[in-house]
Amino acid sequence: MEELAPNKRRCEVQDEAALGRLAAQLAGLVKPGLLIALSGPLAAGKTTFARAFLHALGHRGNVKSPTFTLVESYPVRDMTVHHFDLYRLHDPRELYYLGFDDYVQPATLCLIEWPERGGSELPPFDLTLTLEILSATGRRLSAEACSTGGTGLLGAFDS
Repeated sequence: MEELAPNKRRCEVQDEAALGRLAAQLAGLVKPGLLIALSGPLAAGKTTFARAFLHALGHRGNVKSPTFTLVESYPVRDMTVHHFDLYRLHDPRELYYLGFDDYVQPATLCLIEWPERGGSELPPFDLTLTLEILSATGRRLSAEACSTGGTGLLGAFDS
């Protein structure tokens, strides 16, 4: 992992398995109360990352893409993970009607794909992850800690 600044890391992953390993490393460090953004173009691997992350936290069933439902919730370990996909949001104010604020609780972790669609209606993130497509299977993952809690998560990207 390349260190760009004290609060930023970047690495290249060669395939889906490598992306899954990074997601599992991150899952080993998270705690309730965190908000994690997951950005990147279509087919960059955001949902693949989220699936590996949830499985590493102990979820044993399918992980559905919340593209149409906007949110899927998973009770794991000592928290509930709310996996959002805001791709179909037309206006950030729709988060109010979704009841977004009710999902952000001390005993939950929110993983949000397409956070740019939520604009200023979203609270500050602890960690932002951005995936870029390099090749058919290769990706670049950039991580930026945006809070003290997020800084602690950067250790997942140091190996």
